[in-house]
Amino acid sequence: MLLRQIYDEDLAHAAWLIGCQRTGEAIVFDPARDIDRYVELAEAHALRITAVAETHVHADFLSGAQALAEAVNATVYLSGHGGDSWTARWVGTHAHVMLRHGDTFRIGGIEFTARHTPGHTPEHLSYVVTDIGGGANEPFGMLSGDFVFVGDLGRPDLLERAAGQEGVMVRSARELAGSTRAFLELPDYMQVLPAHGSGSACGKALGAIPQSTVGYERRFNTAIGLIGDEDRFVDSILEGQPAPPLYFARMKAQNRDGVPPLNRLPEPEECTPETLADDGRTIIDLRGWTDFREGHLPGALWSRTGPFFCASVGSYVEPDERLALICEPKDLERLTRCLVRIGLDRLEAWCSTESFEEVRKRSGLETSMIEDVSLDDLGTHLESGTAILDVRRTDEYQAGHLPGAINIPHTRLLEHLEMVPATNEPFLVHCQAGVRSAAACSILARKGFEVRNIPAGWGGIRETSLPKTSPDVKTEVV
Repeated sequence: MLLRQIYDEDLAHAAWLIGCQRTGEAIVFDPARDIDRYVELAEAHALRITAVAETHVHADFLSGAQALAEAVNATVYLSGHGGDSWTARWVGTHAHVMLRHGDTFRIGGIEFTARHTPGHTPEHLSYVVTDIGGGANEPFGMLSGDFVFVGDLGRPDLLERAAGQEGVMVRSARELAGSTRAFLELPDYMQVLPAHGSGSACGKALGAIPQSTVGYERRFNTAIGLIGDEDRFVDSILEGQPAPPLYFARMKAQNRDGVPPLNRLPEPEECTPETLADDGRTIIDLRGWTDFREGHLPGALWSRTGPFFCASVGSYVEPDERLALICEPKDLERLTRCLVRIGLDRLEAWCSTESFEEVRKRSGLETSMIEDVSLDDLGTHLESGTAILDVRRTDEYQAGHLPGAINIPHTRLLEHLEMVPATNEPFLVHCQAGVRSAAACSILARKGFEVRNIPAGWGGIRETSLPKTSPDVKTEVV
């Protein structure tokens, strides 16, 4: 048996390829939309992909299950649980099997047993893997999807907070507790192969180790340690979950109903800074914040690479927007793949950061600016009544904030623009360390607000003598 993890650092997403080296067959679990990576990996190991499987309907990226199955003529294995709301609607006449708890299938000499593990989602399946062809009569591990992570469990609140299904998160948390009790009946030696790692928004405390074991999670997974007290478990697993990026609801619906086909990766044209914004393109600028605030194309959005890119850009950009990037050449393919993985396919143009800076500094290129506010000047602003927008997570805000500050997590800004300070004067924006607030300032400026960023963030503010609330002050937040 061959086992390989295909990991995406930007989405903290893990797909898994498992192959039978005797028969040359392979299966891919939870693939993302740019499927060339999986085909190339299989070919490199002299394997052919004959099956594709999903643990559940994902919210944080567009699935590649349909595209991969069609490209290589593979059978698709999906959950038969979840009811009409969360049963895949895209399979049509393609060869597929809808699995229920206890169902088994084989890829070569490898046996897979489906386990219904609801909680994160109602249809969620995990897959127990036994290498029968290698002489084993007991499973070596389980593909846990978004059920069990290293150090955490999959959050049970996304259907309510991201997909808009009201009143389901407590019930989902109790279902998650039941699934976890069954998980703890598995032997300690079994490996746990999750679909996400540190940085994913599908949990709040995911570890950076790529895989684990049942025994390790039994001993060190904080959420699992609360299983003996279900009420406490429910309260804990729901508390402090970050606001999901705004694009999650769209991913859920498309992954259930059918992902738009991606025939090839976009091939953006290299443009000069003067022509980059032609025809109303949305500019995503990945220069450093200092360079961006000192001069950027009007309406440009600021971000940085890594997991932050998908969360912020996915929350600020719609699929029909025509896009252009200002980035390092080495990052262009990576960013292109990030965009298509969250359904932003209309990348038309790009410009290098070096070229943009050269033109900006030597010519009359029309640019906009966003001012920073230092901690030394913050007190004056507070005394004069300048409005404050705090774009940290809700739990961060509740642990302490500036008096009178409005809280909207940065990934939900476009959903709550009516809460943005209604003032004709510039208002201040801050987060914990200046990154989320920088991105928030760029989208708010694009929407016509006058904003100032506090780059020191709450980390700097709390060290000053400025007035602050204490954690026990009850506040209304998004």
